[in-house]
Amino acid sequence: MQATTTMPPAKRSKPAPDDFYSKKVAPHLDWMPWLLRVTDHRDRPSPVLIVKHRRPIDDKSTQTELVDRGILYGDALRRCLPAIQQVLSRVRDESDKHLDLHQYLQGKSITFRGNLPLDEGSGAKLALLFRLQERVKDLDRVELMARRIDNFTTEEATYWLSRILHFGQAGNRWAAAGMRLMLGGMPGDPAIAAMLKDFRSRD
Repeated sequence: MQATTTMPPAKRSKPAPDDFYSKKVAPHLDWMPWLLRVTDHRDRPSPVLIVKHRRPIDDKSTQTELVDRGILYGDALRRCLPAIQQVLSRVRDESDKHLDLHQYLQGKSITFRGNLPLDEGSGAKLALLFRLQERVKDLDRVELMARRIDNFTTEEATYWLSRILHFGQAGNRWAAAGMRLMLGGMPGDPAIAAMLKDFRSRD
């Protein structure tokens, strides 16, 4: 009897980067101050978004490292996606040209996997959103925070992000709690639905 050979299951291939990405987006990945990674995690619904900040390895080094500043996935991601797309649509390169990054997070199923470069304002906004939504179960409040953070200036986003990152464990926690209330309202407040309706009417 002839032995049969069992073939291993085929690995799911990643979609190849398009020409625009290779020529217009990828060259900025090594120098822009922030990065958005779109990836998959075994224990989380896909896609998973991770925002990373580029910082010097130490005070004397010219080398940099990428530090995780927040993660978003699942239902919270789906509710925040319109605001995230707006943030990405405004990212500009060093020549002040739009990179049109929002195209990579469009469609019912996001197929893009890879890294997107972010400028100072967009990186700070996404990091702030990803951090603040962590303890909020009410998705209306999460979406409202996302849409209001999208309206921040770069200076506002970087300031408020610093308040929840660099003032000690207790100080950071208190600042984050205050920001959740300021941007997302009190749980059950009927004004939340009214504000969301107004924001959505502008989409």
